[in-house]
Amino acid sequence: MLTRRHALGGALIGTTLLAAGCSSSDDGGAGEPSAAPSSSGAPVRGNEELVIWTDELKIDAIKQIADTFASANGITVGVQAITDLQANFVTANTAGNGPDIVVGAHDWIGNMVQNGAVDPLQLTAENLTSYAPIAVTAVTYNEQLYGLPYGVEALVLYRNTALAPDEPGTLDDAFAKGLELKSAGTVESAFNLPVGELGDAYHMQPLYTSMGGYVFGRNADGSYNPDDLGVGQAGSIAAAEKIRSIGEQGSGVLTRSVSGDNSIALFADGKAPYLLSGPWARADIDEAGIQYAFQAVPGFAGQQPAQPFAGVQAFFVASKGKNKAFAQEFVGNAMNTEESMKAMYEGAKIPPTLLSLQESEVAADPQLQAFLDAANNGAPMPSIPQMAAVFEPLGQGYSALVGGADAPTTMQQTGTTIADAIAAA
Repeated sequence: MLTRRHALGGALIGTTLLAAGCSSSDDGGAGEPSAAPSSSGAPVRGNEELVIWTDELKIDAIKQIADTFASANGITVGVQAITDLQANFVTANTAGNGPDIVVGAHDWIGNMVQNGAVDPLQLTAENLTSYAPIAVTAVTYNEQLYGLPYGVEALVLYRNTALAPDEPGTLDDAFAKGLELKSAGTVESAFNLPVGELGDAYHMQPLYTSMGGYVFGRNADGSYNPDDLGVGQAGSIAAAEKIRSIGEQGSGVLTRSVSGDNSIALFADGKAPYLLSGPWARADIDEAGIQYAFQAVPGFAGQQPAQPFAGVQAFFVASKGKNKAFAQEFVGNAMNTEESMKAMYEGAKIPPTLLSLQESEVAADPQLQAFLDAANNGAPMPSIPQMAAVFEPLGQGYSALVGGADAPTTMQQTGTTIADAIAAA
């Protein structure tokens, strides 16, 4: 099961490797070669003329597009599935063992640019007017376009319609219904938001923003300002008070027994009426066969709208790839078509960024609109390098609050921890 929390770009702590794939194609198509670790522990690119690194979720869709590109250009293209993708890519690129193209999250950009690991695309934002604006904004860094966006994801509120027939207008409505069902013994959990012992800052973001909290402030052009840290400020403390009030020492809506390991499964098994999750949860829920609906996450009554992080998946050109001309051609032209974008959507099931594809896919699957609304109303995950210092301490702060820790003290200490880490980087 893939969760967004596990895919977050954060501090590059290790470079553990497991490369999927076992054979290389000899027919000019897209192979899936094994990648032996280098002396640095990072994987090594295959022997093909153009090499693409991605994860297991996307490899089949990319191979389909790469096969066509390989045949049209008379070259070999290898597609490799790599774990710990961001860390391994940066390390391998520095050593000259990396791919020509890497596929990953937009919030890696700041770290990759800081490490000189990616080149700007030979496209501009003006070339991408057929894509959702939030996606183009997300892959633009320091006024340069670094990625071709193909998928966008954000949290939505799933609801078991057999347990909770009515769509909640606010989070308070959802909490009240969940507690009613839990008190009656109908469900085990009133509201499934992953907390666990380590916390989960990504999934808590809609609640945090509805109460006025923010992570980093924004400049006039919409870019994030690393000098304006909102954690520890008034809005974050108001959010902390709210989170504590619905935790284990308050109403009990949130508990540390619900984590990224069981939140989706509990909902799919009918043991929770609500689940805060993203498009990656839908396959497991569909397989379970329960009746459900989903909507953009509502805010608290009388407070600001809930604003989840919007994550954009994109194709990037490596700075030290062995065939950068073909890499730019593949990303800027071969991928930049409705046919390729449809292949990515059908293969990875991440809501598309291409506007024409959004329209056609929503016509076929109206519920997809809720995912798109959630992403369009969200805020791009900060891609600045300073974001690497945020998720771990903020998650731990949230877990402590759910456990009953003092709200002002916890949030102010968390802000200090983050600020110190940023200053030391």
